[in-house]
Amino acid sequence: MNTNQPNNQEDQEIDLNHVSKKIGSFFDGIASSIFKGIQFFIRNAILVSVLVLVGFGLGFYLDKTQKSYDNLIIVQPNFGSVDYLYSKVDLIESKIKSRDTVFLKNVVGILRPKRLNKIQIKPIADVYNFIRNTPENFELIKLMADNGDIKKIIEDNVTSKNYSYHTISFVTDRAVVDKEMTEPLLRFLNESDHYKKIQVASLKNIEVKMKQNDTIISQINNVLGSFSTAANASQKSDKLVYYNENTQLNDIIKTKDQLVVEQGIHQINLLGSDKIIKDISTTTNIKKTGLLHGNRKIALPLLFIILYVLVHSFIVFYKKQSLIANESK
Repeated sequence: MNTNQPNNQEDQEIDLNHVSKKIGSFFDGIASSIFKGIQFFIRNAILVSVLVLVGFGLGFYLDKTQKSYDNLIIVQPNFGSVDYLYSKVDLIESKIKSRDTVFLKNVVGILRPKRLNKIQIKPIADVYNFIRNTPENFELIKLMADNGDIKKIIEDNVTSKNYSYHTISFVTDRAVVDKEMTEPLLRFLNESDHYKKIQVASLKNIEVKMKQNDTIISQINNVLGSFSTAANASQKSDKLVYYNENTQLNDIIKTKDQLVVEQGIHQINLLGSDKIIKDISTTTNIKKTGLLHGNRKIALPLLFIILYVLVHSFIVFYKKQSLIANESK
């Protein structure tokens, strides 16, 4: 007969009782804490009410007087001007931080510089266009991916600065007009004698290349026309003519196709090359929303109450530890 079975049952009952007591004491502790919290707010109802009213009034005033707007400009830096663009934006940001309103007004051209609170620039990650039609970039991404995390490589400054499009974002405390803020910023970014010279030379090179491509395409069309005429003549003749130039003909057709694609790329480049920093789209006066934007009348009362509770808890803790320290002496 097994005498261990009753003992096992008793041990299990003891463990269950112990666990149930622990759970019960845990919930009792929560209930006690809630009750103490209610008592605390009842005892300090006047002070808490004052904090709520002060926080609400101050938050309401700040919501009315201190607004914040996001503004976005998507730009395309041309002629290798990416680093130039980033340095210009960093310069403006440094002048904003130092509150150099004279520079922002007289040099940049912003009519109301005090409204500008922050400016920054970030690339628009577009790795597909980065490697499209550019085998060198594709091989570069492959090589870098073999030695590290592809996500970090795509977002790395060295790689991301070579993307086609970038977003300039700036924050203002009021709604702005393009003539007062956006247009002066773009004019300032496009003021560079060095890149203007590069722009003129680059546009001439594109035009020369397009003319040469048109000439070559015209010559290829003549060759293909001659071949077509000869082929039609051979079909009408009763003599069999055999052409062994299929390989050369395919190469000519491929060359024409490549030139046509290249001409299309050049035409698109001409459209976007009228400025050193080409503005693609502009979105202004996006009002910020959230707990700290437009809802300070809710955030500040909560903040004041939390701070009051923390200070009160610290004082109670300090007094308790002081008594323990004095008793132990």
